[in-house]
Amino acid sequence: MDFNKIGLKNIFKYSACIPKFFYLRFPRFKRMRREETVDHHIKTAWHAIARMYNQQAGKYDITTSIGFVLLNIHSEEGTPATKIAPLMGLEARSLSRMLKTMEEKKLIYREPDPVDKRSVRIFLTELGKKKKEVSRKTVLRFNDAVRQEIDIEKLAVFFEVLQNINQIIDRNNIYEKV
Repeated sequence: MDFNKIGLKNIFKYSACIPKFFYLRFPRFKRMRREETVDHHIKTAWHAIARMYNQQAGKYDITTSIGFVLLNIHSEEGTPATKIAPLMGLEARSLSRMLKTMEEKKLIYREPDPVDKRSVRIFLTELGKKKKEVSRKTVLRFNDAVRQEIDIEKLAVFFEVLQNINQIIDRNNIYEKV
């Protein structure tokens, strides 16, 4: 196969029939195994964490998602419903069904905002406060376990790398160059 005729930009269409020597000559076109991709490691770690949290949450008749919502509601002053989704990195419509479920489970209740009557504040019930405390302790215990196993310097680098990845994504220009 003549790579000059097809052009390097079309190389991935024919990747199944590319000889191995090609990757030695053009290393930037090297096929990546999933273990070599950044997103694979982030995703598998998050899924493992979510499974662990869901196992714990299930013992208390909640889910990881409900636990995160509870953690983002101020225990005394409540939180405006419109502020919860952005705190969790969700769309507002994704949160609506969860808030309804949480209301049915008697974890939260809604009240009109005393300052802005158009807005609704979400408050924790006594049961919601207890489940929030369980969620808080679960998260803290996991973080303590990680900090006991991993040097603080390594964690600092890890946080810095994740922050850099988020900045790359926030610039929103990754695919404009393609």
